[in-house]
Amino acid sequence: MTMRNLQRQASWLILAGVGVLLFSFLTVFPVNARPVAQETEKFCLSCHGDSTLSMTLPSGEEVSLYVSQDELDHSVHSNKGIECEACHNNISGYPHPRIKYKTQRELSLAYYQTCEKCHSANYEKTQDSMHAQAAAEGNLDAPVCTDCHGHHDTSAPDEPRSLISETCNKCHTDIVDAYKQSVHGAALLEEDNPDVPVCTDCHGVHNIQDPRTDAFHVQSPELCAGCHADKELMDKYDLSSDVYSIYKRSWHGVDISVYKARWGTVWHDSAVCTDCHGVHDMRKTDDPLSKVNSKNLLATCQECHPTAGPNWVDAWTGHNEISLERTPFLYYVDKFYTSFTPFVLWACIIYVVLQIIRSIADRVRSTLS
Repeated sequence: MTMRNLQRQASWLILAGVGVLLFSFLTVFPVNARPVAQETEKFCLSCHGDSTLSMTLPSGEEVSLYVSQDELDHSVHSNKGIECEACHNNISGYPHPRIKYKTQRELSLAYYQTCEKCHSANYEKTQDSMHAQAAAEGNLDAPVCTDCHGHHDTSAPDEPRSLISETCNKCHTDIVDAYKQSVHGAALLEEDNPDVPVCTDCHGVHNIQDPRTDAFHVQSPELCAGCHADKELMDKYDLSSDVYSIYKRSWHGVDISVYKARWGTVWHDSAVCTDCHGVHDMRKTDDPLSKVNSKNLLATCQECHPTAGPNWVDAWTGHNEISLERTPFLYYVDKFYTSFTPFVLWACIIYVVLQIIRSIADRVRSTLS
């Protein structure tokens, strides 16, 4: 047998060995297999799997110590091999150390801080949010990680997407109720529309800022433009994507742009999208309850322009380009001025140039004489 044949056989034996090892590995550890329940988790559930297990805190509150196996099975943590002691890091065995917290809320506020170990970036963002500011001011009900994401049943926060608004509903009931009636909320909850914004799309996820500030107010047109200036998205729903560019050319939009460029804030009388369309209760223009419905538009304008009369809204073209079909009179006026204004400017420039030439000629003539 030649050396070349020996090398060839050795190569085939190596490939066969690798194949056997790979097949064995996949057989023992299938690709989609869930991890075997952790030993610590099993040990803890030998007691905490009892649905009657509870304890009474010094405040008199009775706290259930029951942990459902089903909740853990659907948790993003347990399925990744993260066991109980990762969060309950002050417990290493039995009997457990004595609980030093007086109330259930005090207990929650202590345990949520363990989230920082794995989610440090998001945890840091929450420290700058208005929720953290409310907590710093002494509001014990200000939400923390576990209030939104859960404790043992931590699941993907946007599956389904409607879960986001339901989570915010725990504290902001009135606002979410208004959102559910809006064009955005109805499309999300009734049609499961993935394109409409949920709470976190406008307010942020972890670094939620105060929406009542001038800074948030002045940036809100850009926030709305994220969807309403997207031509591909708007074409999908037969909506105009020019609304933002037209708004920027309007008096309101120009006013805000000037103040933002000069002072970085907004004049309080300058209208942005939410001033006219509503904040959480935005509705279609043909909805009788819409603030920009033709029957309600004058009242909406009068919120800023109290002396506005019945003919006020007739001069408004909406978020539409001036066209011969929609506004023929304005169309011809616009064409006249767009043609006449350059003519006047060029006439003035020619007049000034001729005056300069005449002045130079007069000086030359007087010098020669």
